[in-house]
Amino acid sequence: MVIGQHDTGKGSFTLEDVSVTYGSETAVAGVSMYIPPSAVMALIGPSGCGKSTLLRCLNRMNDELGNARVGGKILLDDVDVYDKEYDPVELRTKVGQVFQKPNPFPMTIYDNVAYGPRTRGIRKRVELDEVVERSLKRSALWGEVKKDLKKHAFELSGGQQQRLCIARALATEPEVVLMDEPASSLDPISTQQIEDTIAELKEYVTIVIVTHNMQQAARISDRTAFMLRETMDEPAFLVEVGETRTMFTNPGDKRTEAYITGRFG
Repeated sequence: MVIGQHDTGKGSFTLEDVSVTYGSETAVAGVSMYIPPSAVMALIGPSGCGKSTLLRCLNRMNDELGNARVGGKILLDDVDVYDKEYDPVELRTKVGQVFQKPNPFPMTIYDNVAYGPRTRGIRKRVELDEVVERSLKRSALWGEVKKDLKKHAFELSGGQQQRLCIARALATEPEVVLMDEPASSLDPISTQQIEDTIAELKEYVTIVIVTHNMQQAARISDRTAFMLRETMDEPAFLVEVGETRTMFTNPGDKRTEAYITGRFG
């Protein structure tokens, strides 16, 4: 059974008995859940419980590790993304990613955002201008940089760089954006800007975010999935998934309650 199954729509993921093995070690096992479209799904749990590993499965970033094998099924809009015919490059245009530390390309603000569209064949300046403006507006950065798009990305503050990375991810019009602790290296003001941006973005895309910050998960997510690894000799697994408000006020599992209230983790 897939936990929390609903009608699928554009930008929805269905995970069926997903496992991740590195060599002979199974890191994650038996994860089944539904990630609805146009919503924010938070993955929470202690360090080492497989959150980032699971996140990387969704756009096949684990493929880059060589010794990783993903079992079960991962469906994006009812299509198996691990099918041999599914192009990982095409998948990553549909499922963008923002990493823990800002990683803008060593080029201008404009060229960072235009990079993805250019690789997909968009060459006309007027079209690129539209994509850059739209993406920067959606990432809440346009107002701060619109008069200086030729500025080098490295001249921006950390928070601005992270919002630039969000704009870059949005420029290919993805259905989903994955975020792995996107505010963990930022100051409180920048963190608030990122959270506000995420709240507005779900109108356009599905967001799956890994966070250690319980308050952040409670503030910004619609649904929450709690993962756990009980011993280092056992694989991580999904304890429960549900509406965030319910998970934080009336969790169905005592282990979830213990983690959320700070009794472990």
